Amino acid sequence: MNKDVLISQSVAILVDGNNIERSIHSETKKESTMLNFDSLIPKLLDNRGLNRFIYFREGKNISSKLAERLHNNFHGSVRPCHKSADIPLSIKATQLAQKVDTIIIMSGDSDYIELVSHLKSEGVRVEIASVESTTSKLLVDEADYFHPITSEDWFTLKSPSKKSTKKKVTKKTPKKS
Repeated sequence: MNKDVLISQSVAILVDGNNIERSIHSETKKESTMLNFDSLIPKLLDNRGLNRFIYFREGKNISSKLAERLHNNFHGSVRPCHKSADIPLSIKATQLAQKVDTIIIMSGDSDYIELVSHLKSEGVRVEIASVESTTSKLLVDEADYFHPITSEDWFTLKSPSKKSTKKKVTKKTPKKS
């Protein structure tokens, strides 16, 4: 990259949490694998400014630790969704279109193809960040840029060591006569 060029783009990152989580779990075959946002977000931004970071998550069982971490590190928020994240994420992206230069959608779901097309027609640069093996090729083709999420971008929590539930067996020694 040319050090003389000042990049002053404003970026919004919108995450379809369920889609990304399923993709990573599918790739690793482990439910305890999670994105490492601390390294992934700077990589996605690539010296551009972060305007918004919103993690959309279906259901009510959203980790308060994740929400707190995203807020503290990126002034981000977690939005619970009634069903899937598709509609709330699409509405937020359309609302942000006039406020940012680039929107990065973290999802490989082909449901976002029309959204990407619409945002681009509004003059917004649209990038997709997702696990390549679970990403729609049509979505990648529609986007301005694709960021593959790889094993460098996630970590697996170690499961807590389980205490033995087996009863201790004491060996009886025969009496000597």
